Amino acid sequence: MTLLRESVKDRGIGGRLWVYANYHCNLQCAYCLTESGPLVARRELSPERLQELAAEALAVGFTALGVTGGEPFLVPGLAAALPALAKRMPTLVLSNGTLFTDRLIDQLRPLAGLDFAIQISLDSAEPDRNDEMRAPHNFAKVVAAIPRLQAAGIRVRIATTSEGLGHGELERLCNLHRSLGVPDDDHIVRPIVRRGRAAEHGLGAEVVRRDLPAELTITADGAFWSPFGPTVRGGRLDTDLLLTRTTSPLTVPVAAMVRVAQGTPGSEPAGLGVV
Repeated sequence: MTLLRESVKDRGIGGRLWVYANYHCNLQCAYCLTESGPLVARRELSPERLQELAAEALAVGFTALGVTGGEPFLVPGLAAALPALAKRMPTLVLSNGTLFTDRLIDQLRPLAGLDFAIQISLDSAEPDRNDEMRAPHNFAKVVAAIPRLQAAGIRVRIATTSEGLGHGELERLCNLHRSLGVPDDDHIVRPIVRRGRAAEHGLGAEVVRRDLPAELTITADGAFWSPFGPTVRGGRLDTDLLLTRTTSPLTVPVAAMVRVAQGTPGSEPAGLGVV
């Protein structure tokens, strides 16, 4: 266990454990890595399983938790489980920002004052351009949700995914997020990765493992090298970045990731060497 803790801390493995809470979503974005949508298989991790993973993650040496999907807030009981997770370790939830009803925001109020944030996708300061990639009326819903979450004491981050923003477009987007009370440090801009639905549409850049930081990612299907790993294309799961099918105990995928990160001979006979 000591060796694994040292590996997480000192050997290039990211300190945040990522978990895919689910794969289904109320949106169907053009560049989605997981081909998420309303009709896909849910492949959920229950709130109870998330608590188990957080406890194991602390023991192994991880220092933060990231929850993504799909749309995580479609998982029953997730909102109620988040305070316990955030009390264990800093927690970040990625969301499309469209489901924040008064009821859901009330469920999130206990998170005020904890080391917790919701990262919401917003791809352009132009409503039509944003909605073209995501969904009709997405821009309006997101812009309305951000101040309501902040009023409940929730820190909000904004993530922009784009094939390339011109200087003027980026400046307009930054002016928008600043006007919404989101500081520059809480705005990230990332490229489209050509996996999942993005590959079908010819969007984004091709990547291989060496292009992606080592960020252990747990899903209902197994453990992956990166949150960009458990992608779906044509309804089939990509396994090129799969580390292990086993996710419990967490030491199994951590050890597999350490072997791959260290380039141990024989650790990658096919893909990343699936256990």
